[in-house]
Amino acid sequence: MSEALHVLACDLGTTGVKTCVYAIESSGARLVASASAEYGLRFLPNGGVEQEVEEWWAALGRTTRAALERSGLRASSIRGMAFCCQMQGLILVDAEGLPVRPAMSYMDQRSGEQKRRGIERGLKVAGMDVTRLLPSLLVTGGASASAKDPLWKHHWVRDEEPEAFARARKWLDAKEYLVLRCTGRACMTPDSANATFLYDTRPGHYGWSALLCRLFEVDMGILPEVIGATDLAGPLLPKAAADLGLEPGTPVFGGGGDLSLIALGSGAVGLDRAHVYMGTSGWVAAVTDRRRVDTDAMIASVLGAVEGRYNYMSEQETAGKCLEWVRDHLALDEIGIYLGARTVAEEPERRYESLFDFLSEKMEEVPAGSGGLVFAPWLHGNRSPFEDPCARGVFFNIGLGTGKRAMVRAVVEGVAFHSRWQLDSIRRKVPVAGPLRFVGGGARSPQIARVFADILGEPVETTASPQNAGALGAALLCAAGLGAIGSLAEAGELVPAAAAYEPRAGNREVYERQFEVFKSLYRDNKKSFKALNATS
Repeated sequence: MSEALHVLACDLGTTGVKTCVYAIESSGARLVASASAEYGLRFLPNGGVEQEVEEWWAALGRTTRAALERSGLRASSIRGMAFCCQMQGLILVDAEGLPVRPAMSYMDQRSGEQKRRGIERGLKVAGMDVTRLLPSLLVTGGASASAKDPLWKHHWVRDEEPEAFARARKWLDAKEYLVLRCTGRACMTPDSANATFLYDTRPGHYGWSALLCRLFEVDMGILPEVIGATDLAGPLLPKAAADLGLEPGTPVFGGGGDLSLIALGSGAVGLDRAHVYMGTSGWVAAVTDRRRVDTDAMIASVLGAVEGRYNYMSEQETAGKCLEWVRDHLALDEIGIYLGARTVAEEPERRYESLFDFLSEKMEEVPAGSGGLVFAPWLHGNRSPFEDPCARGVFFNIGLGTGKRAMVRAVVEGVAFHSRWQLDSIRRKVPVAGPLRFVGGGARSPQIARVFADILGEPVETTASPQNAGALGAALLCAAGLGAIGSLAEAGELVPAAAAYEPRAGNREVYERQFEVFKSLYRDNKKSFKALNATS
């Protein structure tokens, strides 16, 4: 490549967006500049979790302009753009492309009754109606087994807000809405389509399933066309270009969900390679070349950005969110003193880095195992390896000598214990080959990475900017779409490890003992969680 191609990669997460300018060079993708901004997440008493798409768009405009200004480039220098976005949400839009109601987050769990009616009646296997479970497994490689799945959100709006539902013309996720706003085209990529559990994921059969739409009472007309991750969705419309400070006509590519593009940006794209993600939510995912499913552990294969590959993925509802909870409710005074009043004016990225610096420094003052304290990180329910919206966080084994620093370390260990549980479950189906790539905001901390290596019992590698794995995946996708790299399968060679951590033998015994206790916390408290938190 004679000269660098500059692309824009936008990573829309649960509570904030980061926009990055990358230079695509022969050696890979180099980060030139970035900017981030936050937006709201509204929690409702009935289990609903919603967001306003106009807040997404406004934050996207601010960060795009800021990143471009910091890069020193003209808008005309941007050769393409793509989005990496949160998945499993629901945005229903009308004939004009306007949302008929607020966006329903992946965390929204109010459609429990719709799930019960839809897949929990009749003769059951693994708690699901066999007449609907088996066709779902055959066609999609999984099943809509969680009240948080988009299918049941769709049914909830149909049942509870019929006037809004009557105006709906297309079913979109977060990325799809942004692509529509940019190009005027309502389309989905295969990973988002897969997440509806209405899309046929069998090789040679890709497409919306008329059988499943009939079984689950979904009008196929509401489902958008499906295009590839590296396909051109369209040129950037003049109005969108004006809002974002970009050049009209800039190519907008199909993009991907966070799972697909974080997997790509982690560099763990080879068969049986796995990555661990610690952002607001978390997951463990391994790459396979065929569909796999574990209905007991709530693990399924999702089509990846690399054609013909799947991400066999186990999701954790709250991971880095647990550290935000620590910040807000456990150590706010100390952190406020540590950061100083000047941080009030700083952008979210700087405050987040300072938070991790502080927490990492303080947890190092506590030995492995946190003095016997064990934390369960289910602050908003859980998906895998068990699905239960009623589950909640637990500090277990607090004593008179337990202090804040031990609690901070226990929170990190608890997130890592859950990742270990997920990794063990994945290994029942996939022979995961190490080392593991560790990405997301949590992976910026060497101390947290060491804890993960110890608890996972595997070598862990981090990348140069692990918090940007999703944006890097979107940049690599642009590079493939523009023909600057041969294929997305080359991403592993373009994303080298920046640091490596070996499990420390001296911590193995204490962590193995506490891991067994950790797994028992859900089993021993399941009935109590339901008694306290069930909404019906």
